[in-house]
Amino acid sequence: MSSDLLVDLNDDLGVDDPPSNALDLLKLSPMGDKLWPPDDSSMSKSETDISKRLGEGSHLTWDHPYYDIARHQIVEVAGDDNFGRKVIVFNACRMPPHHELDHHKLLMYLKATLDQYVESDYTLIYFHNGLTSENKPSLSWLRDAYREFDRKYKKNIKALYIVHPTMFIKTLLILFKPLISFKFGRKINYINYLSELEDVVKCEQLVIPTRVRDYDEKIRASLKASVQAQMSPPRSPPLPNQQFGVPLPTLRARRSDNEAVPLVMQDTVAFLMEQGLEIEGIFRRSANVTLVKDVQHRYNSGEEVSFSQMEDVHLAAVILKTFLRELPEPLLTYQLYNDIVNFHNVDSSSQVTAIRNMLAMLPEENYASLKFLIEFLVQVSAQSEINKMNNANLAVVFGPNLLWGQDAAMTLSAIGPINNFTRTLLDQHHKVFSP
Repeated sequence: MSSDLLVDLNDDLGVDDPPSNALDLLKLSPMGDKLWPPDDSSMSKSETDISKRLGEGSHLTWDHPYYDIARHQIVEVAGDDNFGRKVIVFNACRMPPHHELDHHKLLMYLKATLDQYVESDYTLIYFHNGLTSENKPSLSWLRDAYREFDRKYKKNIKALYIVHPTMFIKTLLILFKPLISFKFGRKINYINYLSELEDVVKCEQLVIPTRVRDYDEKIRASLKASVQAQMSPPRSPPLPNQQFGVPLPTLRARRSDNEAVPLVMQDTVAFLMEQGLEIEGIFRRSANVTLVKDVQHRYNSGEEVSFSQMEDVHLAAVILKTFLRELPEPLLTYQLYNDIVNFHNVDSSSQVTAIRNMLAMLPEENYASLKFLIEFLVQVSAQSEINKMNNANLAVVFGPNLLWGQDAAMTLSAIGPINNFTRTLLDQHHKVFSP
């Protein structure tokens, strides 16, 4: 993984974001819009990798104003990354040719999607492969897009990963260098191979277009075998006291007290109940990457972890979400996936009964851990006037960490129903978990 530092010319003057009129310094003539740097991708410039059937994969109804954009699946939301940040994905190969796409509406749709997450720390992953002369937006559109994305969108983006960068995208960033702040430039990273992306997010949870995977395999195949071996190190076997990535029944069997709720959940919730209920934006902030890995290692090594000594509420919050996300099977189980994704079809008067019937199918460890977690989140929501985390916000944060499909991929078409189910679970907890 590499990172190119893009320095704002105004940085020496102490300006964090360049003034809007600086954008006009980028001269864009009608002819200039057509003179893109050549794309050095060796892939065929055939039709882009989009759904052939109208509306396939769209999470919006046909009469929604953004339906004609959403159906291409250019923009996706893919749960959390390895550090507890929301992941937004942009797929260049799914952009149709110019005459089939309203680029202004695409920009508005991207903003509408980001609006749901920009109050939290988030990561943006851009799959560049598949951007061709037929579907590249104009330079003037990119300039206008930069104007649209003000500080509201930039302040909580923690990283922008450009996957499979070409000379075109590198040239483009040089072209925009005078407009990109020093602070934002530090967030831009180049990812040459999908294996490098694993350091950031589990690729299995991303719906990576076939074209992108094929291109990655092609460039990897051209490498020497020794280099490939370095890129794909073997996974180490689990440690005797491993806590992360271990089935709940295994964790319970290791405990002398036969407690069904895992140790990591008990420790993090106990600390957050004491120190975190009045922290604004709890669960929306990420934590120091090194500290997250260190705490995971200590748990997995059987060492005692004291969050009180570390005095970092956001670290404990990230560890809780990470523990849930790394379970081999989601807390709500694969068995309930279809029922939960289709839960919106259940009549409101029958929803509590339907949830109780679903949760009755959970293994004992899953039910106990879910009840423990929900009861804690209800306490967080009770302080929402202070911490700004009501049931709706908590559902957005925890929904993708409670359930995902068996292929582990997360899309907007699934994430909405999962979050809605989580919201109902929080709203109706007193009825759902009553004896």
